[in-house]
Amino acid sequence: MAGINMRHIVKKYGDGFPAVNDVSIDVADGEFMILVGPSGCGKSTLLRMIVGLEDISGGDMIIGDRKVNDLAPRDRNLAMVFQNYALYPHLTVFENIAFPLRLAGASDSEVNTKVREASKTLELDEHLDRKPGNLSGGQRQRVAMGRAIVRDADAFLFDEPLSNLDAKLRGQMRTEISRLQKRLGITTVYVTHDQTEAMTLGDRVAVLKRGVLQQLASPRQLYANPGNLFVAGFIGSPPMNFLPATVRGGQVELPFGTVSIPAEKVRDVPEDKLLIAGIRPEHFEDASVVDDDKRGKGSVFTAQIDVTEWLGNQAYAYIPFEADETVKAQLTQLERDLDGDTMRNQLVVSLDSTSRISEGDQAEIWVDTRQMHLFDPETGDNLTIDLANAGEIPAKNDPEASARAEKAAAEAH
Repeated sequence: MAGINMRHIVKKYGDGFPAVNDVSIDVADGEFMILVGPSGCGKSTLLRMIVGLEDISGGDMIIGDRKVNDLAPRDRNLAMVFQNYALYPHLTVFENIAFPLRLAGASDSEVNTKVREASKTLELDEHLDRKPGNLSGGQRQRVAMGRAIVRDADAFLFDEPLSNLDAKLRGQMRTEISRLQKRLGITTVYVTHDQTEAMTLGDRVAVLKRGVLQQLASPRQLYANPGNLFVAGFIGSPPMNFLPATVRGGQVELPFGTVSIPAEKVRDVPEDKLLIAGIRPEHFEDASVVDDDKRGKGSVFTAQIDVTEWLGNQAYAYIPFEADETVKAQLTQLERDLDGDTMRNQLVVSLDSTSRISEGDQAEIWVDTRQMHLFDPETGDNLTIDLANAGEIPAKNDPEASARAEKAAAEAH
């Protein structure tokens, strides 16, 4: 096993398009690192540069104590699991798993031992004599993982391995991959566009946008302290609500009314300036079901409910609002950056399943303003971020280099 150090990695194609722009990520030995972002953000390109399937235009790729920029894939001792499994249909499960060992000239006894150890780990013993065509999608993906395990590689690389599976099977395979990685303790880099996979699997998550690293942090840090509008909008399901806001006298004016906010939250936030407030749906509640102790830790406002959805264990209420043109422009750009996820001018509120709020009601809604974020609509920066608990944010660590990378990415797109 070995760590992977990416230092100022750049990938430019022949026409000058920067697919990856000045990305630096250190993956510790044994760490499970997630690369996440919308389509075209450069995550798969970065993975292919690690394994050697893409040339590196600039920077250093270091695996263990070796710089591998010019090494062929076979000399990097990495095992890659692809989205499409890449199994040989004419070979049995046993021989598919054994293939890299046969290629390396391993003895029959070594092949048998390693394949059976891998099949036991992945619960494939009863399928060793079957062909891939007779297996389910989840079983085929386990065979592909088995082929990676037997190689004794320095690291595992996964390129959207669960994309071809249905929702239920994806959930099961996420658990299996997580359990396997912890059992083996092997360095793993996992690419996905699914933020649910990113949040449930990774020790740390690197969020990419248009080839530029936005934030590198633990899932909890990303969720609680997004560095900018893009990260805030990408991480979380349902996504974070964004609405126009102005701070005056230690209070925040929203489209529905004025709410109190902790003084330390807005200490460095300019007053009387149009901002974007970000609040997650789960930080709201029907005020009538909130106890007095919790009620005092937030604020209450009144709003007209447009639509409600009851899901059994919880409910959602939708409240439309009007937004300033500046806010609309930023949210429209955010929609493009998020690969088409619609940023509607509506507030999504999560309610307790016991709530009796219904469509058309003038309802009292409680909001936990301790969890509110305030963003600059011009730069997208989070003005209320707790930097001590936000991981690494390149725009904060090296503003000039980050600005150059963002400018190059914007010009290319």
